[in-house]
Amino acid sequence: MELRQLRYFVEVAEREHVSAAAAELHVAQSALSRQIANLEAELGVDLFEREGRNIRLTQIGKIFLTHTKTALKAIDYATKQVEEYIDPERGSIKIGFPTSLAGNLLPTVVSEFKKLYPKIGFQLRQGSYNFLIEAVDNRELDIAFLGPVPQDQPNIIGHVLFKEKFYVLVPSTHRLANKQAIDLIELKDEPFVLFPEGYILHKLVFDGCSQAGFTPNATSEGEDLDAIKGLVAAGIGITMLPESAFSDLQPLYSSKIAIKNPIIDRTVGVIIPRNRKLAPSEQVFYDFIIDLFQKRQNK
Repeated sequence: MELRQLRYFVEVAEREHVSAAAAELHVAQSALSRQIANLEAELGVDLFEREGRNIRLTQIGKIFLTHTKTALKAIDYATKQVEEYIDPERGSIKIGFPTSLAGNLLPTVVSEFKKLYPKIGFQLRQGSYNFLIEAVDNRELDIAFLGPVPQDQPNIIGHVLFKEKFYVLVPSTHRLANKQAIDLIELKDEPFVLFPEGYILHKLVFDGCSQAGFTPNATSEGEDLDAIKGLVAAGIGITMLPESAFSDLQPLYSSKIAIKNPIIDRTVGVIIPRNRKLAPSEQVFYDFIIDLFQKRQNK
């Protein structure tokens, strides 16, 4: 059994089409089919069911796919460890982040780090709260920025970098637009623009409003931070966002208002896997992040 065969198998299994997989792998379709047949012969089972030009995994094929993907991730990780042992300043780091931290925190950290380690590269991936946790756990990501920082995940280590408060965002024409601070209860009859249910920012807003004694009237939703800000600026409703989400606010169209009562905040930090050691470049980046924010707090 060859490593090449396993990678071919995964590509075919995920696409369920030999010609499409061959095109992606830049190999002849006949060569790809032959390698899959050799793999099946060596294992003594059919991994695929053929249906004309399309194929699909058999039950044992599905089981084999799960273990193969795990094995390939482990091999890729081991290879990366060896390469970075030879030259720790030439690694590549897969970083995850939520939309609320994309505007200021992530670019600032990466920019400062690249000044010291210009040869280390980054692969950046935006994702939801639960996706980022799962991706770090299953090795799709090396490190992820997150808020709030999870403390109850058995396979994840979370390090808090700072806390930040939530603010209200209203259209510039809103009756509260000129206020510096308000009690959250003042918004009980307002239409809210929120992230959809299942997003962590949706939950944090609902939890905060619950503390104030009401349930927000979510009349509009958006999966993108800029979309939510745009809907507020257009007068569709109001929203609540963490402070880091306001880095590019345009005051001509909307106003940011502090919340006096109750105080709503969240932790922001980084998460890494608990059950595997970071590669050299990942460890350098992780240590840099911790040191950077400790220095900021000590100023």
